[in-house]
Amino acid sequence: MTIYDISNKAGVSIATVSRVLNGSNKVRPDTRKKVMDIIEQYDYTPNVFARGMGLHSLKTIGILCADSSDLFLAKAVYYIEQELQSNGYESLLCCTGYNLDIKKNYLSLIVSKKVDAIVLVGSNFIGTTEEENQYIKDVSAQVPIMLLNASFSHPNVYSIYCDDYRSMFEAATSMLDAGIRDILYLYNADSYSGKKKLKGFQDAMQARGITDYEKFIQFYEGSLEQINDIASFTSQIAKDITFHGIITSEDALAIGCIKYAQKAGICIPDDLSVIGYNNSMLTTCCTPELSSVDNCLKSQAHQLVQTLLGVLDGEAMPAKSIFSGKLVKRGTTRF
Repeated sequence: MTIYDISNKAGVSIATVSRVLNGSNKVRPDTRKKVMDIIEQYDYTPNVFARGMGLHSLKTIGILCADSSDLFLAKAVYYIEQELQSNGYESLLCCTGYNLDIKKNYLSLIVSKKVDAIVLVGSNFIGTTEEENQYIKDVSAQVPIMLLNASFSHPNVYSIYCDDYRSMFEAATSMLDAGIRDILYLYNADSYSGKKKLKGFQDAMQARGITDYEKFIQFYEGSLEQINDIASFTSQIAKDITFHGIITSEDALAIGCIKYAQKAGICIPDDLSVIGYNNSMLTTCCTPELSSVDNCLKSQAHQLVQTLLGVLDGEAMPAKSIFSGKLVKRGTTRF
């Protein structure tokens, strides 16, 4: 039996069950008795229930991210931890890598620490099949799951993310509006977020009637830390196709493209416009400074924690909070 079974048998919402277990005074006595009778009848007290019935919250949140050396993930973890600390919560962080089995093991480990909720940072935690996502469903029956930068519909799972599809569509459209039609799109991940960005670029090109855009889409398999390798990869692409614009799925890829252009004697932005994504610290670490899509990461982290606090307090919170990215124009674009 799970919290969902109890809500169904008692004829109340999950939020009401949560309020009862957290000792909230916002529940009518008869409703409280109805819920507690079901719990006692089935003699079921998982960790989240036991805490609500007198063991008290540990005020601890589990955080999982794939790679703490990734600029986006590292900044996201920092913002989330700062928000949690300011609200009296501590956190436990696990870096899982990208292997599904290892992610499952770490998620089980975090649950065993009796945390109040779990935050999954990054879209790589969401797979493409039901089987790949079953581990999230299983754990969500015990504690709330918060997703940053991904969307997944399931009870007790809350998604906070940027609309990467729309943000990339608009970024590509702005370059097309400037008269640049031969745009190289460079990406490095097939994650939930990566696929949304790619589709946004593809649809923007199709909307303008550009039929040969697929040849401009290139996948970089190397490390984002190897800027010289990214530059060399871009140089190899330039031997086969001509382009006057570049849009990348990550700022680091854009930095490598800028380095390629400088080595090749190409003037930015007069001869080549470049747009990155994430609006990270890298945008001001190059010359000219990089135009990039700001995915509102700090605001996402704030909203995630506010949603989490509401859930833990037994309030009915939105299952999804969506932010709109915005292109921040700097020196690598002439429009």
